[in-house]
Amino acid sequence: MRVLLVEDEPDLGAAIKRTLQQQKYLVDWVMDGDEAWIYLENSPAQYTVAILDWMLPKITGLELCKRLRYKGNPLPILMLTAKDRMEDRVTGLDAGADDYLVKPFGMMELLARLRALQRRSPHFQPQQLTVGNLTLDYGNSKVIRQATTGEQQNIPLTNKEFQLLEYFFKHPNQIITTEQIRNQIWEVNAESSSNVVAAQIRLLRRKLINSECPNLIETLHGMGYRLNLNNESK
Repeated sequence: MRVLLVEDEPDLGAAIKRTLQQQKYLVDWVMDGDEAWIYLENSPAQYTVAILDWMLPKITGLELCKRLRYKGNPLPILMLTAKDRMEDRVTGLDAGADDYLVKPFGMMELLARLRALQRRSPHFQPQQLTVGNLTLDYGNSKVIRQATTGEQQNIPLTNKEFQLLEYFFKHPNQIITTEQIRNQIWEVNAESSSNVVAAQIRLLRRKLINSECPNLIETLHGMGYRLNLNNESK
């Protein structure tokens, strides 16, 4: 799940990004409206939700809302602002925001509002995603293996490993290139080479095998990787 965070207050932006990352979100954080619009215009479908500060340098959050809605983009938007008058709330909602959070706010409330926006979105992320005998539990940020005996085993994964396995689960039996993985699993402007991707996949594969899972992730030399569900029975 990828979030576009547009917040020009460094301390607040860093705190929000850190909180979201702890909840398995990928976060692209920018600090002015011009840069935000470049991301939104070039990659309109890659974000699950946008968090926009109202008062931004260059293009305001309010104007970003209007532009997105004018183009017919249904991306859920949470507006952050110190403006707490009823008239301001109405203005923000009328501009296209889906929800409105007044500063200062608690991170728990921010997370709750994001979950509510996702539930209302047509691309709502379910609480669990199961492939074979493995289940991604988003609510508790863990991976569960269902043994043939009926017992459940928790497999500890890092945030990046969790996101990588999620991406494979959503594209079973498909060839996925290194570039596709970089674009989906690493944040914009993050340093990620093909060696980093390969190393991350090796770590994930090792953890799954050590937990007595079959080797589901294949390396297809010169092409990329594939989650091969036919290996489940091997």
